[in-house]
Amino acid sequence: MRTQATARVGIVGGTGFADIEGLEDRRDVHIATPFGPPSDAYTLGMLHGVPLAFLPRHGRGHYIQPSDLNARANVYGFKRLGIEFLISISACGSLREELAPQHILVPDQLYDHTKRRVSTFFGDGIVAHVGFAQPFCPALSSTLFETGQALGIAMHSGGTYICIEGPQFSTKAESEVYRGWGMDVIGMTAVPEAKLAREAEICYATLACVTDYDVWHETAGEVTVEMVIANLQQNVDHAEEIVRRAITTLPNERRGCQCPEALANAIVTSPDSIPAAQRATLDLIVGKYI
Repeated sequence: MRTQATARVGIVGGTGFADIEGLEDRRDVHIATPFGPPSDAYTLGMLHGVPLAFLPRHGRGHYIQPSDLNARANVYGFKRLGIEFLISISACGSLREELAPQHILVPDQLYDHTKRRVSTFFGDGIVAHVGFAQPFCPALSSTLFETGQALGIAMHSGGTYICIEGPQFSTKAESEVYRGWGMDVIGMTAVPEAKLAREAEICYATLACVTDYDVWHETAGEVTVEMVIANLQQNVDHAEEIVRRAITTLPNERRGCQCPEALANAIVTSPDSIPAAQRATLDLIVGKYI
C-alpha cells in the first residue's frame, strides 16, 4: 500500500487541541490501516499554502485514554498521506521550577517509562533496529523553538520528556524520583509515537505545553484536571501560532537529520526470510528497501 502524498506536514493534537482553524479546502478522510483504525478522521487542507493533515490524538470529544491510543495506526495513517514532518502538541507537567505553566518546552530527549504499549511496526518475521539516540528530529525541533522565540512566547529548548503509562497523575514520591533522575517534563503520549515516527522515517518533534508543576511543587498545589484545562487554552493558542509560522519555513528537502534514512541500515532480516504477508503489511514502511 503506497503513499498517497496528500500532505507534507502533520499535526497530532493532544489534550485541548482537537482542531486546527483556518484550513482552506478542508476535508476529512478516514484511513484504513493494517493495525486497525486511527484515533479519528484526518482533517486535510491548506494552511498558508502548505498541505497539512491534522489528527486529534484522543479522538474528537477526547474519549481515548493514553494507554489505549492506537499509535501504530495513527502514524501509519500519516505515512500513508505522505507526511514528512510530524508536529506533536502535548500537555505536560513540569518537573523544573523554571518550566512554568503556560511555557513551552521543545524536548530533545525522551525516557520511556510506559509498561504495556506496542512500540514498533516490526515483528512477525521481520526485525529492524532503528537508531534512537536523538528521539526528536533536531532540525524540526530547532525550527519550532526558533519560531516560538521569534513570536515572543516563553520557550525552552532541550530537556527530557518522561512518558508514563497513566491515566493517573503521579504520586508525590514518583514525581520526586523523576526529578532526581533529571527529567524535565512529564506526559503520557510521546511513547510510542516518537518511536513509530522514526521507524516510518518521519521527522517528529514535540511542543510540550506546560500546564502544571506535577505534584512535587510545595506551593503550586496538587495537579487537577481543572488546573490543566485552565492553563491549556493559553498553551493551545501559542502552539497554534507556532505551527502556523513554522510550517512556512520548512525546507523543500529534509536536511540536518537522519530521519529520512532511519531504516537504511536497520533491517536485519534477510529479504528472502520475510513472510509474504508481513512484507505486504509493511510495504509502505519498508518497500523502498526490500
